[in-house]
Amino acid sequence: MLPSGRRKRDCYTKFKVWYAIISEDVTDSLVLRKIHRPAHLARLEHLAEQNRLLLAGPHPAIDAVDPGAEGFSGSLVVADFPSLQEARQWADQDPYLLNGIYKQVTVKPFNKVLP
Repeated sequence: MLPSGRRKRDCYTKFKVWYAIISEDVTDSLVLRKIHRPAHLARLEHLAEQNRLLLAGPHPAIDAVDPGAEGFSGSLVVADFPSLQEARQWADQDPYLLNGIYKQVTVKPFNKVLP
């Protein structure tokens, strides 16, 4: 039992494995982001239409919703894929990676626990 008196869940077996795609931008990526954003968003919207997207969004380069000219330092996508390999293949085709916006992309399994 947990301190709150609740029973511990059957450790993750009832949950699906999501995949976190953590991307880091090159310096001064804002201009390229704006150019390739429609194609980048189209792929995310396709996942959302299939109910496979848990969340997606950029990391502002500063502590602000709209970082203005400071731009973004990377992105996070958490989505449902059949396997880690397929998540990596999907990430490898992102327009932001193919057009030099992302300098590094990490894909790893993610277990959603809360909420």
